[in-house]
Amino acid sequence: MTTPQATLTASDVEAPGNLAAHLATLAERRSWTDRPAFHQGHRSWTHGEVHDLAARAATVLAQHGVGPGDRVLLALPDSIAWVTAFLATARLGAAAVLVNPELTPPELEFMADDSEAVLCVTGPGLDDRFPRRTRLGADQLVALTSTARPTTTAHQVDAHTPLYIQYTSGTTGRPKGVVHRHGDPKAYHDLIGRRLLRITPDDVTLSASKLFFAYGFVNAFVFPLFSGSSAVLVDRRPNPAAVDELVVRHRVTLLYSVPSQYAALVAERADGHEACFASVRAAVSAGESLPAGLGRRITDLLGAPVLEQIGSTEAGHAFCANSFEYNHPGTVGRPVPGFEVELRDRDGHRVPDGEEGELWVRGPTVTSGYLNRPEETGRTFVGGWLATRDRARREPDGTYTHLGRADDMEMVGGITVSPLEVEALLRTHPAVKEVAVAAVTDHRGAGRLRAFVVPVTPIPVGLEADLVCLAREHLAAFKVPRSVSFVPSLPRTPTGKLRRHLVRRGAW
Repeated sequence: MTTPQATLTASDVEAPGNLAAHLATLAERRSWTDRPAFHQGHRSWTHGEVHDLAARAATVLAQHGVGPGDRVLLALPDSIAWVTAFLATARLGAAAVLVNPELTPPELEFMADDSEAVLCVTGPGLDDRFPRRTRLGADQLVALTSTARPTTTAHQVDAHTPLYIQYTSGTTGRPKGVVHRHGDPKAYHDLIGRRLLRITPDDVTLSASKLFFAYGFVNAFVFPLFSGSSAVLVDRRPNPAAVDELVVRHRVTLLYSVPSQYAALVAERADGHEACFASVRAAVSAGESLPAGLGRRITDLLGAPVLEQIGSTEAGHAFCANSFEYNHPGTVGRPVPGFEVELRDRDGHRVPDGEEGELWVRGPTVTSGYLNRPEETGRTFVGGWLATRDRARREPDGTYTHLGRADDMEMVGGITVSPLEVEALLRTHPAVKEVAVAAVTDHRGAGRLRAFVVPVTPIPVGLEADLVCLAREHLAAFKVPRSVSFVPSLPRTPTGKLRRHLVRRGAW
């Protein structure tokens, strides 16, 4: 079934020209120039300072050969250097290539080659990662920017001009470049930040997801600059103790994270709400399905609602989301205004409400295709629709329940099994922190269902037998794991998604 949304006007989805120039003008017009925009360590930068730095950094990048239509690779941790380098690139009419600086040298080199970057702006320890390309270190960029004259005129572009490229993290296969446009960030803010999350200039954001990921880019860069609010930048993923300290110091109002990191935050807290989270008005969860029990524990801890959503790099951000107005825990909410969602079977036919299908999405920020990948583009984008490969069910109230990825299914004895059902049950045991279930090939070549469990410590005596008995009590026989392995952690992508192909190997 298609879920229709209200028709949007051009002003709802298009930014008037160059994003960097538009944001600088917006800050002036709405008197945000003296308001804080970003906090890093014990230093804060105002919106006015950020846009001035970006205009100066544009001069530096131009002196290093960057011009309209070029691509600049940013391999930087979250920092004011990242923010100014991105805005400077946009100001010149070039496109920023956002990559994780912690990737391996071959991965970084592939992305630089695939995007044909003319300049690589890099963080600490990456001096030798791009031997065949012009490189500018973050410290050098900051130093040169401090004495450079600002570029007074931004290159003229329209809303459809490429602005940035992000590579899909993907749990398997080669990364694919996704191109987004100058008009997309305004749509993210108008459709989600302003309408669903009600972000105001008084909000302070802390995002565990980094700026080089789609989720983090919108949460901690787009929303603050379009709303006059501020964001806390952390160069590394904050552990629970760091989250506590940052929330208190900056009076954070909006938390953004993934289920596995929220689980770590509540793991050793059994007493519910803590005073250090008094400023938090909402927590947003994405990246993977949020277990119902974990959602309740997060709400108890924070004293604030958890708003689950689902999106993709191809869509730029969320296309289904819960909101303050309508929050249905256990679902990923309703389609974001302006987006259409359909559930289809494998033959491409729509499925009725209450039945499982694959999510197809179209909307104002869905990319038109992958960079240099015509065949994969043709498979994934059909008639303006994006095949997300996510499985879901539409509920009677119009919300969607996420049922995992299409490639999450396991085959056991010729029967297809959803591991999510088994995992949800085992996760109810108080001694289980995390769990992944997969069909692992045994010595005879047969697939046997095995549960990989991250347990609480110390491991209770008889936990393996307890978990198998729990499964036998509530599940059909073919869904019961034949064995349980205790592991210190599960293999995840940098965005927190489970790498099921590694779990299926039985070791990582």
